[in-house]
Amino acid sequence: MNKKEKMARGARTVVQTCAKVKAGEMVVILTEPAMGSIAKIVALEVEEVGAEPIIISMIPRISDGQEPPKTAADAMLASDVFISAVKTSITHTHAVKNAVKNGSRGIFMTQFTEEILMGGGIEADFEKIAPICKKFAKILEDGDRVHLMTKNGTDLTYSAKDRRGNALYCLVEPGQFSTIPTIEANCSPVEGSTNGIIVADASIPYIGIGILEEPVKCIVKNGYITSIKGGKQAQILKENLESKNDPNVYNIAEMGIGLNPKCSFLGIMLEDEGVLGSVHIGIGTSITLGGIVKAASHYDLIMKNGTIEVDGMIILQDGKIMI
Repeated sequence: MNKKEKMARGARTVVQTCAKVKAGEMVVILTEPAMGSIAKIVALEVEEVGAEPIIISMIPRISDGQEPPKTAADAMLASDVFISAVKTSITHTHAVKNAVKNGSRGIFMTQFTEEILMGGGIEADFEKIAPICKKFAKILEDGDRVHLMTKNGTDLTYSAKDRRGNALYCLVEPGQFSTIPTIEANCSPVEGSTNGIIVADASIPYIGIGILEEPVKCIVKNGYITSIKGGKQAQILKENLESKNDPNVYNIAEMGIGLNPKCSFLGIMLEDEGVLGSVHIGIGTSITLGGIVKAASHYDLIMKNGTIEVDGMIILQDGKIMI
């Protein structure tokens, strides 16, 4: 199988398996110039099933979480399916929240490369993994006390009382969205409830950081990061967040558990977040996850081999599934 055929196979998975596109549907594909080749091959697969692809090429957003243009947001709202193939994430935006609330099905291919489309996480058996992902999300939901630990020093507690659990397993129904190829269960902590230490030792796949050369340590008090320490990469994160001039960028927005056995750490967001047994702490915007905070950004701090206890039940032990 040559490169073109492998890319077409991956795009077919996105369109037919993940988005479940049907003949006659309107599919909005949001992209930016650097992602044009990905958008075009996805559009071809949309045509193959008899649906209508509409490609909207945007000027790249200034930062992750910035709203797309109104024209794009309106098209998303009217769509049966929207597929985001961009480098700068629009996942955590009001445009997405509104489109999904209106019944559209959303798929996010943020930072996709041709290589990711051809293999790796996208080759996972999404249908097979979906039940365990849903089970993790159900346990996280409404958890009164969630405790995250790692051997490298993470020790974080929070409450998810009255918060929903989110199961993202790359398959969507109307009113749902999913990132791909990450498979993850996540929830958004109650604002102000998170305290402890985050030690990211795997990846921060944003703003040019990628795979971590040394740990990034964050102190968390009453739901917000109060200090960031480490080496050069920690300084990049610290300076970037300071430049936002928005205190909400320090909000603890999410805890997610990676569940895709085909993903590996590449320094690319939707591969790294899905690595089986990894845990990520999202900071900043939480409105698409069940929280109430809209910030100038949403970044994920990823660590290896997490241990998670929810109301006395250990569901992940040093990266191994315990349920």
